[in-house]
Amino acid sequence: MPFLPITAEEVTELGWGVPDFVLVTGDAYVDHPSFGTAIISRVLEAEGYRVAILPQPDWKSAEDFRRFGRPRLGFLVNSGNIDSMVAHYTAAKKRRGDDYYSPGGKAGKRPDRAIIVYCNRIREAYGDVPIVIGGIEASTRRFAHYDYWTDKVRRSILIDSTADLLAYGMGENILRRIAFLLDKGVPVSKLCDVRGTVYRSKKGAPVHYPSVETYSYETLKKDKTAYAKAFKIQYDNMDAIKGKAIIEEYDDCVIVQNPPMPPLTRAELDKVYSLPYMRTYHPSYEKEGGVPAIAEVKFSITHSRGCFGGCNFCALTYVQGRSVCSRSEKSVLEEAEIIAAMPDFKGYIHDVGGPTANFRHAACAKQKTDGVCTARRCLYPTPCKNLNADHSEYVALLEKIEKIPRVKKVFIRSGIRFDYLLADKNEKFFKRLVANHISGQLKVAPEHCSDNVLKYMGKPKFEVYSAFRKRFYELTKSMGKEQYLVPYLMSSHPGSTIDDAIALALYLRENGLNPEQVQDFYPTPGTASTCMFYTGIDPFDMKSVYVPRTYEEKKLQRALLQSHRPENAPLVRKALEAAHRTDLIPVLLPHGKPSPKKAPPRNGRGGKATPPKRRKR
Repeated sequence: MPFLPITAEEVTELGWGVPDFVLVTGDAYVDHPSFGTAIISRVLEAEGYRVAILPQPDWKSAEDFRRFGRPRLGFLVNSGNIDSMVAHYTAAKKRRGDDYYSPGGKAGKRPDRAIIVYCNRIREAYGDVPIVIGGIEASTRRFAHYDYWTDKVRRSILIDSTADLLAYGMGENILRRIAFLLDKGVPVSKLCDVRGTVYRSKKGAPVHYPSVETYSYETLKKDKTAYAKAFKIQYDNMDAIKGKAIIEEYDDCVIVQNPPMPPLTRAELDKVYSLPYMRTYHPSYEKEGGVPAIAEVKFSITHSRGCFGGCNFCALTYVQGRSVCSRSEKSVLEEAEIIAAMPDFKGYIHDVGGPTANFRHAACAKQKTDGVCTARRCLYPTPCKNLNADHSEYVALLEKIEKIPRVKKVFIRSGIRFDYLLADKNEKFFKRLVANHISGQLKVAPEHCSDNVLKYMGKPKFEVYSAFRKRFYELTKSMGKEQYLVPYLMSSHPGSTIDDAIALALYLRENGLNPEQVQDFYPTPGTASTCMFYTGIDPFDMKSVYVPRTYEEKKLQRALLQSHRPENAPLVRKALEAAHRTDLIPVLLPHGKPSPKKAPPRNGRGGKATPPKRRKR
């Protein structure tokens, strides 16, 4: 059976009796290495364990959780590739009408706060069976955290879910170790020394690693200054070399986060991507139209993990960490050959990327021995003097992929960090990017034009983007191409005032840009920006930050960024009046007249705009 079993009948056909592990997930089952469920299940399978998948179970009762019987070693639980609350609600807290990771894109296949609900049902079905939670929802909620949807500080998800153990970050080696110990008969309550895990313990009990105590939950839910300091403690201990264990106190217990598991070596990462994935969704979903999420990744390749970009609104630091590791050239080329041999492959590799496509190695040699710096970031506010800005290995990789039979074109669609690109004095990659790897438009993320806002985002000054933009169009023109930059923009980020939004609106008007997609800042768990949103404090310097909080102000800031839309005219006028800038009404609301400069087509090529895609965080 090429897919792992998802029914009791399939388990029986395999002659298993009961599985070693049942992996419960809030997503449909897609056996592709872009999906955490697929990776973890295949990694455990390769270790000799029998894994059954329970995708999107009926959570209205415990019955569906009994589908395979009580597993020999335990349940593994995740909410899916994204947080279940983000899957269900927009930044305005409105219910979404679809679910990218469900059959047919239909919403309603998973509950809100999926991990908590699933674990409660498992306890109802089997009592004290071992439960390990992981994935994005568990990782970003592992400590007491601000919950945007209730506007409260919630307890660690380990406490609320009643799970035994929480695996945070990238889980391959963590789950290998947990499975090995459980298989040896070690009780799950004794698994207190596994790196990359969070466990519950008695107050005063010894901790295996050097540790630091943070604040109690009772303090964190009342004291915003303590909350900001606690976030900084967590941020400073996210490195596998320097990180200490962190202790957070509750009424009757403590939770202990062990230091992170070291990132996979290149050989280990190669092995993960060599496993026998089916590279598509389970055939049982065909009658419902398949699973939409596969479309974006089916012909794409992940070549790296981790990100030293350090954007404050991104949870990658909390999940993949700031240390970059990458696959070997051989491994990537083998996957490209597999893709090229697929019957429905049309000749186009959609992406060779990662969290940031042009990061392929550690930011500097020092990181390999000393870990990432706590007092300095690699790219913010300016590139570190020790930064190794070198795209040569990435360029060589792209060149070799292009030579594979049946491959017509290789695109780069995941994020390009333009400040890192400019730090490389050799323009070979920049020129190759413009010449070979863009399909009419390149999406980049300046996010804003106000240096005040960019400071709180952890992004470079706007002059860096301006230099990148200028050189991009120079290269495009010299090559006789018609290509466009499509900037990602964010409204209402902490630090952004109405004046900052007006400045961005003027920049867009002056440059003939009419963005169809603007991301409202979304305060999701595990980010510095969310800490700022909740506390009004920058956790890195403990200074106060202006925060646009009200629904009304957020509407005004977003409307300013899309002042070209006629329906936004009343809101734009109201924002300008509130800022005492009525002099700009004729500029931003020129009575329906087009922008003074010729604007590029909405999608950079003409015709209708492409449908919006949710941005990865």
